[in-house]
Amino acid sequence: MSFPPPGGQPVGTPGFPPPAGPPVIYPPPSGAPVQFAGPEQSMGAVSSVLGAPTRATIPLHKLAPEAALRRLELTIVRRLEGFLHGDHMGLLPGPGSDISDARIYVPGEDDVRKIDWAVTARTTVPYVRDTIADRELEVWALLDVTPSMNWGTEGVTKRDLGIAAVATIGFLSQRMGDRFGGYILRPESLRRLPARSGRSALYGLLRKMLTEPFVPDHATGPMTLAASVEKLSRTQRRRGLKVVVSDFLTPGDHELDPNVEPEWERSMRRLSVRNQVLAVEVVDRREIEFPNVGDMLIRDPETDFERYVNTGDSDARARMDAASAAQRERIRISLRRAGVGHIQLRTDRDWVQDIARFVLAYRRVASMLHAPPQGVTK
Repeated sequence: MSFPPPGGQPVGTPGFPPPAGPPVIYPPPSGAPVQFAGPEQSMGAVSSVLGAPTRATIPLHKLAPEAALRRLELTIVRRLEGFLHGDHMGLLPGPGSDISDARIYVPGEDDVRKIDWAVTARTTVPYVRDTIADRELEVWALLDVTPSMNWGTEGVTKRDLGIAAVATIGFLSQRMGDRFGGYILRPESLRRLPARSGRSALYGLLRKMLTEPFVPDHATGPMTLAASVEKLSRTQRRRGLKVVVSDFLTPGDHELDPNVEPEWERSMRRLSVRNQVLAVEVVDRREIEFPNVGDMLIRDPETDFERYVNTGDSDARARMDAASAAQRERIRISLRRAGVGHIQLRTDRDWVQDIARFVLAYRRVASMLHAPPQGVTK
């Protein structure tokens, strides 16, 4: 069946759940056009429904309010670091590079390669030299900038909201000597931003993410979310914090059954074996709450999916909302099976508060996970 070409002005409304990414929507000639206040520059994030945006919707200095983060650091940062080495209270302390005290060698328990021969020669008793575990934290953030992220209807695009999440986690997890690096996922490649320490280096990384060229609609390439997570797991072998920021929508994947694993689930599970992994799911309000705006042409920016949908039909809206909820529930269950932390950020909410709420909730979980058995002291 063929449809007439769309007419009227674009409306900032959501995509139909089965497509991989949020679609661009136009009302047909019968629908009432929506008049915007001015040219595309004044539309903000709403202009992203027309295609790939031309500039960032959040300036660099507003990505993460440092005054609020300084208040959060005293109560939250320690909770984010509960799994790391040395001062970060790691589950697996691991070897370090700083020399600690010497103690008597215990056969069968100590490595003979750690014997301190100078002390052994003076005392005629075998001694081993302990080392202090590394205190440096290394954080790597993987940012998805595929076409499905170039979309937003609440004043900010999902891509820029993802960068704001990277900024917030970066400021919260930074301490003396800690390093922060990033990867940018594009359909044709995976760009690496080297890990460096310091707040100025973090601002430089965020600036590169904001100025990264936008991916046009229907861009294709060999790099997928699953492949990029696999590469992150293979290339960054040091234990630390790994952050994956995406909408976790796979082009062409219309499955809603939570028992069917997405293609990225196994990669996320493999990444979480050696690292603490935090999955940041970025969602726009109009992807999960469909408004009543009449007939719309829904177009997926990553596939050739196009369809007219009558949102004035309450039953149709209910089915679309149910399908969207099932899609998000499948993502939540898959991330839980993978054993990673999961934060859902929405473009119509304060991302700093959402991350703070997650970390405060993680405090209770971490205290139970890291608590010694009953009757045993740390």
